[in-house]
Amino acid sequence: MIDTHCHVDFKVFNRNREEVIARAREKLTAIINSGASLGGNRRTLKFAEEYPEFLYPTLGFHPSNASKADSTVIKQAFDEINLHIDKAVGIGETGLDFHNLNDEKAKERQIKVFENFIDLAVEYEMPLVIHAREAEGQALKMVKKHSNIPDVIFHCYGGDLETAKLIVNENYYISFSTIICFSEHHQSLADELPLSCMLTETDSPYLSPFKGRRNEPAFVEEVVKTLARIKSRSPTEVDQITQNTAAKIFSL
Repeated sequence: MIDTHCHVDFKVFNRNREEVIARAREKLTAIINSGASLGGNRRTLKFAEEYPEFLYPTLGFHPSNASKADSTVIKQAFDEINLHIDKAVGIGETGLDFHNLNDEKAKERQIKVFENFIDLAVEYEMPLVIHAREAEGQALKMVKKHSNIPDVIFHCYGGDLETAKLIVNENYYISFSTIICFSEHHQSLADELPLSCMLTETDSPYLSPFKGRRNEPAFVEEVVKTLARIKSRSPTEVDQITQNTAAKIFSL
């Protein structure tokens, strides 16, 4: 199995990161750690060196951070991504997050940063990992303008079915996190979409499938089991399909 989106660089893992990685190694082929800030990108690159051929980095800037960050910090993030692009397997996470956001200037900042990341994915011909929340349609509209991005992943997708079908029709991918284990909405989305367009992730440390426990990459097994139940397939078959898809997209 592959956890295609997690944040083991976050400080919540500082006390037992090695144990978390060890548990992941027991079950998973690889994890993809998503940089969400300047510091996050730096930590992700560091851990990719510490866990070679298991932890792979994508480099980005979370849209909520883009709303608030100083422009010099964002520029520095782009400079460092360009400098270390050969170590990354994808661009992101990046995108639009308009949840509880009524500040139009903040939205404009997100849109501008997202546009710049789209340009990076085009320039380097790398997969683009999109975080879209209450802005899925606009994110899709923006990325559709560029036909030469190798692959587009809407990570932890939680939008409506209509937009999900439009995403799949563009031959883009939808990644289901561990939220599918307890969300009827996400289960209904998975029921309606082809398994060939799906990836698995935890988005850990968030969205734990186990009440009272912090999420971690090993728990992506619960996503595979839930998809297997929804699709009336064996977990092994779901694992093979989603793992092969992830390996192809990120050149693992």
